[in-house]
Amino acid sequence: MRLLPAKNPVGLALLLLCAFVLPASAQQPSGALHVVQITGLAGVKNKSKGILTVEKDSLKFAGSNAKAEVAIAALQDVITGNDSQRVIRGTLGTLTMFAPYGSGRFLSLFRSKLDTLTIQYRDAEGGLHGAIFTMPVGKADLLKKELVARGAHTSVPLEEDSNATGAKPAAGKEQKP
Repeated sequence: MRLLPAKNPVGLALLLLCAFVLPASAQQPSGALHVVQITGLAGVKNKSKGILTVEKDSLKFAGSNAKAEVAIAALQDVITGNDSQRVIRGTLGTLTMFAPYGSGRFLSLFRSKLDTLTIQYRDAEGGLHGAIFTMPVGKADLLKKELVARGAHTSVPLEEDSNATGAKPAAGKEQKP
């Protein structure tokens, strides 16, 4: 049995699958995250979608219209957080607010979770800047851990780090055996 695409539907399906999967996986370097830069990077418009990567000594953002790079040594603070956003956004989300009997308010209760990464950094002249990124759930802590391992500073240590050092219970509280 030969798997010629013209005579065999399975062969045709495999050929099409290879044509779409291989180029898609080759476009993005490993460790790259699809993020939305909410605000803060110089030369990048607010709410720009792009790819955030950590390379040797810098954090790079590449959007469709602009690129930005921040040296990891210049990062003064890296903070992560959890947030949510409305599932129905944009013009349609605004129009649902006018729906009768409060149904628009009800629809705004449906939310999707996301992670936030906030960085504070100094530029070449010593000016203080900050940037906020949103990304898929579970990615911000991994990115923070990688940045801290490469020399970035943070005012809020990772939870795993405080548990690993054997944090003692607060004074005045007794532990029962």
